[in-house]
Amino acid sequence: MLRQGTSRTKNRRSSSRAWAVLAAAGTLVLSGCGGGGGSKADPPPGATASAAPRVQLPRLDGEKLQVAAVWTGPEQANFEKVLKEFEKRTGATVAFVPAQDPIVTFLGTKIAGGQPPDVALLPQVGALTAAVKNKWVQPLGPEAKAQLDANYSDGWKELGSVAGTPYGVYYKAANKSLIWYNAKAFEAAGVKPPKTWKELLSVADTLSASGIPAVSVAGADGWTLTDWFENVYLSQAGPQKYDQLARHEIKWTDESVRQALTTLAELFGRKDFLAGGPSGALATEFPKSVTQVFTGGDRSAAAMVFEGDFVGVNIAQTEAKIGEDALVFPFPAVGAKPPVVSGGDVAVALKPSKGAQALLTFLASPDAAEIQARQGGFLSPNKAVSLAAYPNDIQRGIAKALIAAGDDFRFDMSDQAPAAFGGTPGAGQWKALQDFLANPSDVAGIQNRLEAEAAEAYGN
Repeated sequence: MLRQGTSRTKNRRSSSRAWAVLAAAGTLVLSGCGGGGGSKADPPPGATASAAPRVQLPRLDGEKLQVAAVWTGPEQANFEKVLKEFEKRTGATVAFVPAQDPIVTFLGTKIAGGQPPDVALLPQVGALTAAVKNKWVQPLGPEAKAQLDANYSDGWKELGSVAGTPYGVYYKAANKSLIWYNAKAFEAAGVKPPKTWKELLSVADTLSASGIPAVSVAGADGWTLTDWFENVYLSQAGPQKYDQLARHEIKWTDESVRQALTTLAELFGRKDFLAGGPSGALATEFPKSVTQVFTGGDRSAAAMVFEGDFVGVNIAQTEAKIGEDALVFPFPAVGAKPPVVSGGDVAVALKPSKGAQALLTFLASPDAAEIQARQGGFLSPNKAVSLAAYPNDIQRGIAKALIAAGDDFRFDMSDQAPAAFGGTPGAGQWKALQDFLANPSDVAGIQNRLEAEAAEAYGN
């Protein structure tokens, strides 16, 4: 179930339903999208608004708003289409402010300087908790709460709340348990999507022998490495251990962590499996990790890339077509079941203004999410969003599975942690796992580092 790192009293049942639903979605993706495009009934891909608005917004003529998020490139451009529609409906002027990780530090500097943005999208649960603790965030107003109650499951509402008070709207979600692959490279090597970790290693070996590295790893961005670890750990150690480690109730020196790192080293430790080897992976940022898989046909830089549904945004920067050249399968099972790890960005108001609350109301509505869904590479936890808004069968399948799973899956572990440990470039988990990628044989050393830094960040 989705839960904040501080929650200890919620239902602790396993994620079996989500596992089954998302695994089935993976099968749907592989078998049901030969054409890759949308149906004839789909809205035009370039559309920027619903035909009939479903949420009423106040007039805000002359009001100027700023919205901060860590998004860049196509993701930022697609979100700005949403902001343009908000401007059209309200008369307000909205400026996007690019933020840096950790966003809590970025916002702290803005607030200390007396210039906070009106709204921020926080990519970590821990960032929301810290922002509320610092008294930076305004509770949701009645209109935003009404949209939240109408359109979101209890788990997503809980994630946007602190101590029972709703502060945020999860505008964007992510299924972080997907591996995208170059269909031509798989065909040329004579391999099929694996269902287990053992099969993944076998496929990687065959791909490598055929002359193409198996995996493109975005080692320059430490957050992708935390996602690798979390998927292996959740599947191998199970949901209960995952929750305990997320809350630092067990130490990073625990045997379960050793097993997960040792398993991950089976992939990271094979230089021929990684595009550019370990040094090349450590120099590869996330956007390039995607585009180099889908440029060059069956002789691309690598055959696979791991990451969430948002990979579609970057695939769109190549000539590859999702559903034809670019396909996807669920992260393979390491233990008894495949993992399902989710993430998301929560929108919060930093100013007690009518405009900030109106924007949160809009972001909690299906109207806003459907605009960005049409652009591709976007997933909404809003259950009122029409599946027809997604541009292809792959993304429709992922979205349908997320909504069907309800609250029964696990939220990104590093996003639940204090930002100093789970969300800071060059520090904490990010840096430790980068060093692990460089030297996967040093499992004990990395465990000791992770535990020392976690103990400091969690205060225990």
